[in-house]
Amino acid sequence: MSTFHTAARTAVFEIYPSGAEYRWRLRADNGEIVAHGESYKTRYGAHEAVETVKRLAPSARVEDKYL
Repeated sequence: MSTFHTAARTAVFEIYPSGAEYRWRLRADNGEIVAHGESYKTRYGAHEAVETVKRLAPSARVEDKYL
């Protein structure tokens, strides 16, 4: 199995409170935060954002703006 598939199996999305709102972050298997989202008024909103990222990420293209 490739490293990508191993990392994808052990990465975790975390939903956490931030003041009166909620945020999400994606933590790699080594503990590093590799992505995060904006604030959401409800925990449900943060969960919905995670599901959207999970659904869209496999087909997202990479745009390198520094070329």
